[in-house]
Amino acid sequence: MKTLNKTLITLAIGLALSTGAMAQSMSKPDYTAGKDKISADFKTDKAACAPLAGNAKDICKAQAKGKEKVARAELEHSYKPSAKTLKQHRDAKANADLAVAKERCDDQTGNAKDVCVKEAKAAAVAAKADAKVQLKTSDANKDAKEKTSDARKDAAADKQDAQYKVAKEKCDALSGDAKDACLNRAKASFGK
Repeated sequence: MKTLNKTLITLAIGLALSTGAMAQSMSKPDYTAGKDKISADFKTDKAACAPLAGNAKDICKAQAKGKEKVARAELEHSYKPSAKTLKQHRDAKANADLAVAKERCDDQTGNAKDVCVKEAKAAAVAAKADAKVQLKTSDANKDAKEKTSDARKDAAADKQDAQYKVAKEKCDALSGDAKDACLNRAKASFGK
């Protein structure tokens, strides 16, 4: 249970930190170099598992594979930032955490093991659901911003037309050249 709570806390921190990089993107050479680094790191992490035995080795391998998949998803998100790639990154993190948690559950037996696996699956489902909500929210916010912008433009145009009508009405009290000058100022002021 403590391991699961640590995993959830780590996931929450990772999700919070990953949203800050959403607007940044990288160049193709940086992307290629990142892929090469991830591959090299995976080989190193995998080699570190060789001296281990039993379930410790399985946990180590799951951590190495998970780290690689999360790093690749994060790199993809950095290269092509979008709500979709952010969701893929979060899903990769949830899947990696699930794989490691399941391996850790293998150290237990009976009902404790079953409970451990169910808790790990529940944490993964929760993380994926949160990622899906974030994607939907991001899409909805984008649509809302566009609609709000259009509404603000329309409102500004309506306000300007109303103010022009007021200025024009004030000019009606005048006559001759004064009225013409007043109307010209009103037209110039309101772009008419």
